[in-house]
Amino acid sequence: MKTLPVLDPITDEACCTPAGQPALGAEEAKQKALVFKALADPNRLRLLSIVKAESSGESCVCDLTDPLDLGQPTVSHHLKILVDAGLLHREKRGTWAYYSLVPGALERTAGLLAAL
Repeated sequence: MKTLPVLDPITDEACCTPAGQPALGAEEAKQKALVFKALADPNRLRLLSIVKAESSGESCVCDLTDPLDLGQPTVSHHLKILVDAGLLHREKRGTWAYYSLVPGALERTAGLLAAL
C-alpha cells in the first residue's frame, strides 16, 4: 500500500510524507508507561531499593513504613502500584503482606528504553 504525501492546507502542495507505523503498539506502550509511572515516584524508588537490599530477598509491609516515614495505607498504595507494574511480587501471610522483586523485573525495566 502506497502512502500519499500530506498536502499543506494553504498552498495545496505536498509538504511531507506521513510517518510510518509506530514501533510500539498501543497496548505495549500502555504497559511500558505503567512501569515508568511506577518508577516516577521517589517513595516507590525507595521502596524498591529497600526490598532489593533486604538480605532475605523480601520485606514485610510492617518494616517499610518507618524508613519512608509514611503511614501503612500510603505505603500499601505505593506497593500496589509496584506490584501492578510487574516490579514486585506480593505474598500474604496471615495479616501481613511480604514483598519481593519479580525475578528479572529490573533487567527488563532497564531494557525498556533500549527496545524503543
